[in-house]
Amino acid sequence: MTQPNSSAIPASNPSKVVVGMSGGVDSSVAAWMLKEQGYEVIGLFMKNWEDDDSDEYCSARQDWLDVVSVADLIGIDVEAVNFAAEYRERVFADFLREYAAGRTPNPDVLCNAEIKFKAFLDHAMSLGADAIATGHY
Repeated sequence: MTQPNSSAIPASNPSKVVVGMSGGVDSSVAAWMLKEQGYEVIGLFMKNWEDDDSDEYCSARQDWLDVVSVADLIGIDVEAVNFAAEYRERVFADFLREYAAGRTPNPDVLCNAEIKFKAFLDHAMSLGADAIATGHY
């Protein structure tokens, strides 16, 4: 495993870090590593679609339960935030326009820019975050 870049946040000044948590391994390990390094960590679960999805595979409900379980295990607070309206306005509407125009849009590009990082960052800042982290990249 690669060692985290400890120079990103000064270790001598523990900060509040909001971690975007999906319920998966990468974001869970990121939250745990930051907690172990002495940072105040808050987990943030983002729901980006209004309809409840099926229970067949990776439901948002199960993802949330996984996030809560991990947060309890590592001893951090966790919050769920609903970005469905932002997703619909900033990502899905563009996808529909592009598709109707005969193009093959990639909604992940706008989702990353507008939701996973912009809306997430804005919300994290409202919680008093000094930094954000995810399990991405």
